[in-house]
Amino acid sequence: MSTSQRKTRVALVYGGRSSEHAVSCATAAGVLAAIDTDRYDVVSIGIAKDGRWIPGIDDPAALALTPGRTPEVLGDGDVRLPLSVSDREVVDIAGGSGTAVLGEVDVVFPLLHGPFGEDGTIQGMLELADIPYVGCGVLASATMMDKHYMKGVLAGHGLPVGPFVTITDRQWQTDPQAAIDAACALTFPLFVKPARAGSSVGISRVESPDELPAAIEAARAHDPKVVVEQGIAGREIECGVLQGRGNDAPRTSPLGEIVVESGHTFYDFDAKYLADEEVVLSCPADLPSDVTERIRDMAAQAFEGAGCEGLARVDFFYTPEGEIFVNEINTMPGFTPHSMYPQMWLAAGLSYRELITELIELALARRVGLR
Repeated sequence: MSTSQRKTRVALVYGGRSSEHAVSCATAAGVLAAIDTDRYDVVSIGIAKDGRWIPGIDDPAALALTPGRTPEVLGDGDVRLPLSVSDREVVDIAGGSGTAVLGEVDVVFPLLHGPFGEDGTIQGMLELADIPYVGCGVLASATMMDKHYMKGVLAGHGLPVGPFVTITDRQWQTDPQAAIDAACALTFPLFVKPARAGSSVGISRVESPDELPAAIEAARAHDPKVVVEQGIAGREIECGVLQGRGNDAPRTSPLGEIVVESGHTFYDFDAKYLADEEVVLSCPADLPSDVTERIRDMAAQAFEGAGCEGLARVDFFYTPEGEIFVNEINTMPGFTPHSMYPQMWLAAGLSYRELITELIELALARRVGLR
């Protein structure tokens, strides 16, 4: 059947090998429940923690992340995406039972967070096969995933970033004291983070030098490369960015603010996903109009400076002195219906379903190859 005789077929890819596997499953639960099935056929593909690609499930409830349940991709199968520009047919090479054709895919929606998905890896594979996909390309995905290079790119475009140091695996293995001394040159408190992770996984707030070794090792459990950031006293402000249509400029959302009211020293994993009663997401953020415009302008500058496409969430600190710092860019931000990115666009009048549709249509309108 030709594409003109059927609905657009969208492959939702979720799970993955990173420490954000469960978060990706929760994102898939939200998208599966909201995607416009009158407009799109959905092919669900899960990536297990060991890297196997298997046929996904269509039941959003089975992928929900709750305080008592951590979702995971489980099952059998061997799903193969095409690796030829002349073929977009997805198949399941099931062991001992032949090959099941899952159909031609028109566009892929990678719902993957963290390394081995959000970092340019799946984007590169899809580029090789000329398959359209939602979100940022290889370079933006890779550099924005790595907090060390991300800060360099942003600073290179004249955007303010906070003081930080990077500790590589070799540095930590050969001269850990020098790495600790470099970190101690910053002003405490410090935040020790895996360089290439998200969802606040592996992050520690450090109040004194004696806490640094354990915090670095905790981060290294997720990534051998670690970033140590100087804490910035200020409000945490976020802005959603959506690629413009055609040659239009990027669109920016109303600003959101995160307020952790109790039980957490910072916006950690539990606060983000499991503690609704302890965290307030305020949108639009209560800020002076000129500050709002500055932050929205900076979000668009960051999006374009990083070479982002599709979507991104840009996170800021706004200090009592009126300074604005870019904290980071997320090229696949939290994307459950209750996450800040969809909530900010809801405040702009774009529903979760409409946002999903817009992202898919942006991907289909984007040419494949170099651009």
